[in-house]
Amino acid sequence: MKRLMLLLAINILFLAMNQTQAQTAETYAEKLGWPKGAKVVIFHVDDAGMSYSSNEGVKKSIQNGIATSCSIMMPCPWAASFAKFAIANPNMDAGLHLTLTSEWQDYRWPPLTGIPHAPGLTDNEGAMWHEVEQVIKNASPDEVEAEIRAQLDRALKLGLKPTHMDSHMGTLFAHIPYLERYIKVGAEHQIPVMFPGGNNKLLIESLNNPVIKKLKSEGKWKEGMKLPNPEITKQTGPVGQKIWAAGLPVLDDLHTISGDWKPEGNNITPEQWGKYKAQKIKETLTNMQPGVAMIIVHSSDITEEFKYISASGGSRHADMLSMMDKDLKEFIKSQGIIQTTWKEMMERRKKVK
Repeated sequence: MKRLMLLLAINILFLAMNQTQAQTAETYAEKLGWPKGAKVVIFHVDDAGMSYSSNEGVKKSIQNGIATSCSIMMPCPWAASFAKFAIANPNMDAGLHLTLTSEWQDYRWPPLTGIPHAPGLTDNEGAMWHEVEQVIKNASPDEVEAEIRAQLDRALKLGLKPTHMDSHMGTLFAHIPYLERYIKVGAEHQIPVMFPGGNNKLLIESLNNPVIKKLKSEGKWKEGMKLPNPEITKQTGPVGQKIWAAGLPVLDDLHTISGDWKPEGNNITPEQWGKYKAQKIKETLTNMQPGVAMIIVHSSDITEEFKYISASGGSRHADMLSMMDKDLKEFIKSQGIIQTTWKEMMERRKKVK
């Protein structure tokens, strides 16, 4: 019995020590010079350049809303248009949404390296693969690195110096050899590469979201059910340290699931959907731990032709409306949440020894 009590005492002490370490560990936000305990957020709009509607949604989310950053899909038809807009507006925090997939049914794009030079990146239509798994199955790390460089080269030829790079559909994070090439190119050019290497509370929530949806559809989900942390999050700490050592900034956390947010009921108006998403963002900001986090949305100011691209138009329009929500803007101010950009992140990183 004494032995059991001793083991329990040791376990309790160990857990307490771990909790204390978690609470006292320096966040990347602190390393970058923000105050201890601060919540710092990049509100980031993906998919600039994908379409005219996407470009307009990004512009409105940043110019008239709370969004602070965006990234461009360089293989897409409207990429050059947005890049020129960003160049004409030098305060625009515009990076590259490195694109290795072409997910829509009829609206598609090929790799910038060219179809003959990237057989592993192209399907039988001569476009990039629809799914991440197809890329991993077919494309070599060398092909992926060449495509990353081609997309960066196009941006530079247009006159755009990207403030950062990230990954469309997370393809570069789904396969370690791809991730290594992504970091390699970023370090070589001293362009920040988006990566969450900190507490990752919101990332775990995002990664567990499809698991919860599946359990709900099977009638197995119970509120409050604890799920194990996704295996991939166990590797984020060392990768983040590697990126930091290369002289680049690192996120503490990442949120990716605004596309799944939709209120229940029928005949939901765009305004109601946007308000719902704004409320969910408030909840996300309340739940996030101190540190620097990136919250991703996919804003589009929907035009008639967008329905021929994707059925996601309603969600994307709601994302834009949430970014422009006045109550959300006031909430951010009232909670003392600091908004930042990748440009500021890199400027701060340069000052850290």
